[in-house]
Amino acid sequence: MDSVLYRRNAALTPSMFVPESRFGVWFLKTETWAVHVLARALKDLERLMPEPPPQDPTIVDVGCGRGRSFKLLQDRFRPNRMIGIDVDAAMLEIAAEETAAAGLRVEFQQTTSSRMMLDDQSVDIVFCHQTFHHLMDQEAALSEFYRVLKPGGLFLFAESTRKYIHSPMIRLLFRHPMDVQRSADEYLTMIRAAGFRVDEAAISLPYLWWSRNDLGLLERWFGIKPPRNREETLLNCVAVKA
Repeated sequence: MDSVLYRRNAALTPSMFVPESRFGVWFLKTETWAVHVLARALKDLERLMPEPPPQDPTIVDVGCGRGRSFKLLQDRFRPNRMIGIDVDAAMLEIAAEETAAAGLRVEFQQTTSSRMMLDDQSVDIVFCHQTFHHLMDQEAALSEFYRVLKPGGLFLFAESTRKYIHSPMIRLLFRHPMDVQRSADEYLTMIRAAGFRVDEAAISLPYLWWSRNDLGLLERWFGIKPPRNREETLLNCVAVKA
């Protein structure tokens, strides 16, 4: 990677994060992830954003993984600057190669979400997609997002809840810090406590097929609708820095 575009936090230690499982690393390469998880979440978040979105924004993807978000972010927001943050050096190597091949200019940082190497009030949009449930220092990460965002900046949050992360299938296939998982309401409370404004109109609770214990087969095959009174598995919201 070009040293101008790649920075590593010297204070980064393995105790700050939980490495993904082999299955999880493989899953990030699949079209199921790209289409049904990533692209669908971003489309929903875009619908929840206030009008108009920031012009020529600086966008940070925290937990960018293989960097599959950057083409989607480029097409939607035409950013002036994009920054990818991840703790996994191997993932960042792949992200750098793939974004360069796509003609995208992206800066990368190997660090945690709670220790970003960015100036105060230097970012317009923080994109946090399926990353928060990996973090052991969630409050510190939110504080860091708030620090780097400009006044009025947007925090795009798409996350699986405790109900989903604690399900048997996810426990078997993926690795997460289980004691920090939260419900949708608990995530919203924490985000608001960090100083962000989250309007009710900027909240979405999708109940997608892949987040259900039966993978949506009861509804697809037998027409059995999911119960209305349920514990939510997913939360998408757009929070605004006050």
